[in-house]
Amino acid sequence: MYGLPVGQKMELRVFKSERSPIITGPKNFLGFLLLEGIESGDKISTLKTPPKVCQHWLSGNCVKGDNCQFIHSWFCGNGISMLAKLDGHKKAISGIALPLGSDKLYSGSRDGIACPMLLRHGTLSHRLNLALMNQSGQVYCMVIANEMLFAGAQDGGILAWKGSPGTENPFHLAGSLRGHSHVVTCLTVGGKMLYSGSMDNTIRVWDVDTLQSVMTLDSHTDAPMSLLCWDQYLLSCSLDRTIKVWVAAEGGNLEVTYTHNEEHGVLVLSGMNDADGQPVLLCACNDNSTRLYELPSFTERGRIFSKREVREIQIGPDGLFFTGDGTGMLSVWKLLAKSSGVAERL
Repeated sequence: MYGLPVGQKMELRVFKSERSPIITGPKNFLGFLLLEGIESGDKISTLKTPPKVCQHWLSGNCVKGDNCQFIHSWFCGNGISMLAKLDGHKKAISGIALPLGSDKLYSGSRDGIACPMLLRHGTLSHRLNLALMNQSGQVYCMVIANEMLFAGAQDGGILAWKGSPGTENPFHLAGSLRGHSHVVTCLTVGGKMLYSGSMDNTIRVWDVDTLQSVMTLDSHTDAPMSLLCWDQYLLSCSLDRTIKVWVAAEGGNLEVTYTHNEEHGVLVLSGMNDADGQPVLLCACNDNSTRLYELPSFTERGRIFSKREVREIQIGPDGLFFTGDGTGMLSVWKLLAKSSGVAERL
């Protein structure tokens, strides 16, 4: 698990594209999960032949060539295309951003200067220095909601920063959300609610207007590592090797409506639609692979391999998505229609 220690450096790199991307979210991403009547089970969905990538090939020193029994490819499956690998960073990717209306892709790493940036018309126009209180320790995650920047910290607290336009420091500390007893690992926002996951194995739900905790979810047996909101659904993944789908029951409480079991701990969740409109869930696991699942069946569509675990996934326009791993490699992918005929072994 990674964090940003106070004062540690992080480098921000900019990659320019030939066209201005438009951010588009997945459509009908989870809207029909409940309609299919899926029940939780122990079965792990996999490809017909569970793929194994050659670790020597990943390191560039496999001597068996075509006689190797393992895959010599960065990916396998149907309808996946790798467009580029950008190796400008020397340490783990900690953030990927694709600003609306900009022709640049921004990536953050732990190999240079650490600072959040304000982006105006695709350029870096102002640097924000947010001095966290020493007792908060490392910052592990951030999200923006209700004109506030929320930062999950090492001590279990969530710091809320409010915008102050026209002042020397554009942000001031508006409050501290207390409830978790250990490191806050992930944050996401849905509607008027802030969701936080922690190493205390719980997910907390906060009202962004009052900054008060309104609910605690404790179905995971290990740390939740990533949270994803879509419509009335909340997805959570954990080191307990599960992905859970939550929905509001009568009375407003969130309940688990489906649990998908994985072979390894899950670190990051993201979602998008392919060219045919098929919802696809991207799950980065701690075995250095990223699984692609078709929803609502959780049928495995393909896998992406990397030298180290993927910690960041960013969805782009026109089927593009980006992954950043622990070596500093930023990869550019395109999700095609399943009928495109891309072979399982490439």
